[in-house]
Amino acid sequence: MTDRQITGRNMDRPVTVLKGVGDARRDALAKLGAETLGDLIRVFPRAYQNRGDIQTLSVIRDRLKNGERGPFSAELTVSTEPDVRMVRRGMVLLKVRAFDETGTAELTYFNMPYMKNVFHVGETFRFFGRFTCEGSRVQAANPIAERVDEGVPLKQIVPVYPLVSGLTQKIMTQLVSEALRMCGNELTEYMPRDALAEMSMPTYAYTVTKIHNPETLSEIEAAKRRLMFDELYLTLLSMNLGQARRKKKNTCPIRCDTMDEFYAQLPFEMTGAQQRSVNEILADMAGDCLMNRILTGDVGSGKTIVAASACYAAVKSGYRAALMVPTEILANQHAEDFVELFTPMGIRCALLTGSTKKREKDKILSGLTDGQTSMTGKADDSVDIIIGTHALLSEGVEIDRLGLAVIDEQHRFGVMQRAALFEKGEGIHSLVMSATPIPRTLTLAAFGSLDVSRIDELPKGRQKIDTLVVNESYRERLNGFIRKQKEEGHQIYVVCPAVDEAEAEETDSEEMADIPFVQMEVDTSTPLKAATVFAEYLKEELDGLTVEYVHGKMKSAEREKIMTAFAAGAVDVLVSTTVIEVGVNVPNATLMIVENAERFGLSQLHQLRGRVGRGTAKSYFVLVSDSTTPESAERLRAIKSTSDGFRIAEYDLELRGPGDFFSDAGVIRQHGQMSDALTSACRDTGLIERASFYAKRTAQDDPKLEKPENRETLIRLTRMAEKSNHTVN
Repeated sequence: MTDRQITGRNMDRPVTVLKGVGDARRDALAKLGAETLGDLIRVFPRAYQNRGDIQTLSVIRDRLKNGERGPFSAELTVSTEPDVRMVRRGMVLLKVRAFDETGTAELTYFNMPYMKNVFHVGETFRFFGRFTCEGSRVQAANPIAERVDEGVPLKQIVPVYPLVSGLTQKIMTQLVSEALRMCGNELTEYMPRDALAEMSMPTYAYTVTKIHNPETLSEIEAAKRRLMFDELYLTLLSMNLGQARRKKKNTCPIRCDTMDEFYAQLPFEMTGAQQRSVNEILADMAGDCLMNRILTGDVGSGKTIVAASACYAAVKSGYRAALMVPTEILANQHAEDFVELFTPMGIRCALLTGSTKKREKDKILSGLTDGQTSMTGKADDSVDIIIGTHALLSEGVEIDRLGLAVIDEQHRFGVMQRAALFEKGEGIHSLVMSATPIPRTLTLAAFGSLDVSRIDELPKGRQKIDTLVVNESYRERLNGFIRKQKEEGHQIYVVCPAVDEAEAEETDSEEMADIPFVQMEVDTSTPLKAATVFAEYLKEELDGLTVEYVHGKMKSAEREKIMTAFAAGAVDVLVSTTVIEVGVNVPNATLMIVENAERFGLSQLHQLRGRVGRGTAKSYFVLVSDSTTPESAERLRAIKSTSDGFRIAEYDLELRGPGDFFSDAGVIRQHGQMSDALTSACRDTGLIERASFYAKRTAQDDPKLEKPENRETLIRLTRMAEKSNHTVN
């Protein structure tokens, strides 16, 4: 069912009905997800410019000297005619002076000679932009200029929209404004009235209007809160409706009379949390409905062995099991562990990746078909447990008697990819794993459609990782420490927040803003370290050591080749972006250095810390930061103070909001579901709980959304489903 089939509204008309939107602009808007007028209205600002906060030049000068970066807004009168000069081929400078009662500023415009016809002596303008100060002289480059005319009010708060090539802020503002004009009377309320009353929420029409055209900061906050509640409600409602549909009858009960053989094979004793999780999984697989469970736990908490126990139970019950992971290096690691564990029990494992040779692949595929009975009369090529990457989803991969599908690092797979694995058979039990410890208050919101098992304790004897926080003045000592670790036979990770110089130095003068749509207290005043550049620096400083780098923009084959070499010990220092956050197990790596540590969330830092300390040697986690903001200091103190991932997750919720957990869990960053901006801005766990309450109530009262009051809700869920390639029936 589509929006067009539900109604014939302006909201559903294509953006090409707007003046000035031809094929090129239509394609540009499509990259923002705006194909209809309704989509365009839902392209919310990413920030706002508070141009109405007028400061005198003397105040701006003082604030600049105190380290503030702006942008600032000043009301100045032009005192000189514009001076236009060509300084070199392709570079034209326009300079003009303007003043207020406290001083004079010099304004420079690059390659904008047409501004000569804008400025005239004696006219007053509101200038908004980045100012600088040299001595007592205040300057600004390319500030936004708006003429001040008596009786013509200027907009105080101006939205800043996300852009792609072919769009400007002026164009986006005009298009959104026209879409709102055409669709204003179709902004129909759909939220339960008692929910709006209880939560003191504005109407949907007011919310959408004010998010695009706010007059005060309080209007922005009220609109954001309503939109957060809406997206939480819709996502949780979708989960609740889907959960009812997914509760399918268990047509392949997996019942294992005893796990003694499996436990006897383990070289360690399971923790209480691991054993509890195993019991929950076994009870699910033997129950009336198919299992649909997520296993969450801290880095190194032992999720894989819990998944292995489920695979054992499936095989002992006469079924096959599949384990899908996102990278070849991780698949190889799991395959090695599974072969070592299961071979003595007569259970056969195989590895299938994109690199598997055709002859070996054909042999494996043959072993996954019936006629090769797994537990009795077993043929040489039969396979009981298949471990693989996306290759498991390839055409021609058939897995007979597939009873259990396990997905590791499940957030790395798309919705449709996960679904494709479960289409390999009928009546398949589902177990997905996430290495993100999730606060209890967010578990329901993030995984409302799944049963949850939590491993909230680490295995006994795991060595403590020393966490240190230093600044740039420690650089020589850090380089010496890297050499010391190498001399002791160990390896080192260095993590940078940016890929290359272009990303590290990226600026956007046209879109500068001082009111972020999402209030993330991250200090952006320190320059970013780029992995490609920093790797070259380390190669010079660490002569004799093998230094390589990897990042997400590299081709996957090239990246995995380097990571495999690092895992094999052929690389001493691996410089990387957070692409190594999950899925790398190198016990010989004992030191990780994180550059610009203030730029990372706590949960992300904790995930990175989990890449070291996986062997028997003492390990270290060093955070390098020159940030002096209280927020950054508090965040770094928190990561240093505890190694408990669940406690860190609670800290991160308090300091930063739940956006990181939603996105890491793979639930929210699916296209068409909850936006990063809104979820990241949500620090109100009470909002999540109330959204969950009303979503559950709606699902129970009207599971097919047939009631008139839920008609608009059905339209929105249908739109979400279509953008996620799902269907709402």
